[in-house]
Amino acid sequence: MLGGKFRAKVIGTVLIVAFLASCGGSGRTDRTESLEGYTPEQIFERGEFDLARARTDDAAWYFSEIERLYPYSSWAKRALIMQAFSYHQGKDYPNSRAAAQRYIDFYPTDEDAAYAQYLLALSYYDQIDEVGRDQGLTFQALQALRTVIEVYPDSEYATTAILKFDLAFNHLAGKEMEIGRYYLRRSHYTAAINRFRVVIEDFQTTSHTAEALFRAIEAYLSLGLLDEAQTAGAILGYNYRSSEWYDDAYKLLTSRGLKMKSRGNNWLSQIYRQSVKGQWL
Repeated sequence: MLGGKFRAKVIGTVLIVAFLASCGGSGRTDRTESLEGYTPEQIFERGEFDLARARTDDAAWYFSEIERLYPYSSWAKRALIMQAFSYHQGKDYPNSRAAAQRYIDFYPTDEDAAYAQYLLALSYYDQIDEVGRDQGLTFQALQALRTVIEVYPDSEYATTAILKFDLAFNHLAGKEMEIGRYYLRRSHYTAAINRFRVVIEDFQTTSHTAEALFRAIEAYLSLGLLDEAQTAGAILGYNYRSSEWYDDAYKLLTSRGLKMKSRGNNWLSQIYRQSVKGQWL
């Protein structure tokens, strides 16, 4: 006769084989099926089975069943983070975010808490695929990525979070530039300047700042505000001399007998004093 432990292992193997075969033909999961006869490990393996076959919604359901049937087990904790991952793989971002947040709430000091926070941030970040989309998502991505960076600075996700934070920040600047260019093309110069000013003042570390200064020069020249135009040129010449925007600004200003020099007392001259002269008062 079979020993007790070995017999249990054989029975468990038969159960999991039948379990995996139950959806193998159609590729669909019967969610009315009772899973109470299966161990959390067997249900977990079924979730992995579906996840490997890109049946992410089914995988998430199996992982959620472990959380429901075995709420205080170590398997429930593992299943919860896999639930968040499965939903994210299926681009079900709200459910991915909800599962990740539950993990953070239940297991804030666990080693996978950093990954849960990272998944939460990705649930916003991965929807930012073009600057024309809702910028509220970008703000939420920035906030969630900042949490990864500040709360889990030693985690393996912190470096990637920093890179994605910079890209998301760049997206916000890109949106301001897009609107500013729109106003500039339609000769709404004051409205355009307001957008370029946001980039120059609040997004100085992004790749859009040099162009924002050049576009501001164009707008100010159109308004006949020569001091502001020359001061924007002075900042551009000091910080972005190697950029194409510097060359264009130099040609534009000198063609009108103007210089790339700080002049007058305006918001740009204040930035010039701070960034170039180091004068903060």
